[in-house]
Amino acid sequence: MKKELSPLLVLIMAAATGLAVACNYYAQPLLPTIAKAFGASPARAGFIVTTAQMGYGLGLLLIVPLGDLVERRGLVVYMSLLSAAGLLITAMAPSMAWVLVGTGLTGLFSVVAQLLVPFAATLAAPERRGKVVGTVMSGLFLGILLARTVAGALANLGSWRLIYWVGAVAMILTAAVLRRVLPRYHEPLGLSYLALMRSVVTLFRDEPVLRLRALFGATAFGAFSVLWTSISFLLAAPPYGYSAGTIGLFGLAGVAGALAASGAGRLGDRGHGQRVTGWGLALLLLSWGVLACGHRSLAALVAGILLLDLAAQAIHISNQHAIYRIRPEARNRLTAGYMTCYFIGGAVCSLLSASAYGLGGWAGVTVVGAAVSAIGLAGWALWRHQALPGGPGERPPSRVGES
Repeated sequence: MKKELSPLLVLIMAAATGLAVACNYYAQPLLPTIAKAFGASPARAGFIVTTAQMGYGLGLLLIVPLGDLVERRGLVVYMSLLSAAGLLITAMAPSMAWVLVGTGLTGLFSVVAQLLVPFAATLAAPERRGKVVGTVMSGLFLGILLARTVAGALANLGSWRLIYWVGAVAMILTAAVLRRVLPRYHEPLGLSYLALMRSVVTLFRDEPVLRLRALFGATAFGAFSVLWTSISFLLAAPPYGYSAGTIGLFGLAGVAGALAASGAGRLGDRGHGQRVTGWGLALLLLSWGVLACGHRSLAALVAGILLLDLAAQAIHISNQHAIYRIRPEARNRLTAGYMTCYFIGGAVCSLLSASAYGLGGWAGVTVVGAAVSAIGLAGWALWRHQALPGGPGERPPSRVGES
């Protein structure tokens, strides 16, 4: 019998998810500062973001499926500690190469955030699952957004390395708290690790909902990464000329989008997930029209950030709500498949963003962002009737397989 989630435990899991995923985003407002410290070009400094996303994608593919195979609390605790180790390597890095090593290891093990989300979904009552997932995902998006603000503020107080020391301590404390409050949970599948990995591929082959939601997620997070990879270069250059601390404050512009997560989850509980996805993809594309004016208008830049983060959050929550209804016994493997594509989209687009900024400035970045967003919207327009469990139309969440 599974243990029901208390409101306090949901909030703790949301906070832990935010702290874990934040580890991957501390560098973004610091890229100009790190580039200067090691004499690197903007494109090479931008590769820090790509390395973080690649490490995260690898962790999603190779580690997250283990949540369906081994005891989850122990896995979560150990991965939190290993993520802290990666942060310590970056904090002490004597060269850009060591920054990349620490960043890659942190990304690999900070996928603990993607173990906590399906864990929360498994423990939640079916009729509350969308709300619970939305709350935990609010923590995740707040972690992504506020990581930039905190990193920039600490860089102003000390050096760019300070946030990595603080982040490492935070992850060690998080591991201790989670070990104390999380229930032990293990439902053995009787599969080997290789069979478990093969089953992720099988899920992609057999589940059109997973394939389509992975496409929507990859384009949404790709557009998100296009913005946040290059915005620090825009804000550090004329006419803005902001410091790392001021650049970090721009993460606050997206907080409203993160706080909308539980609302998107509740709409999914009521059977409106498909509409939320469509509205989100349309808003994502629209946001780039606003952001295109951001090189000369601070108001347009802030408004565009707000719209884009709101859209990306709504799309992601509706995606997760849909895939968690497919096969309850395989939620970690579904998460691994979906989130691997999600972060591959982010890694590829962060690399494209840094290159586009080097070649065409902010105009080049907005063209890339709009193109990626348009791919997602076109996919939804063509195949939206296949993007929900059960095929065409919307219906309440299934209780099949629930206990």
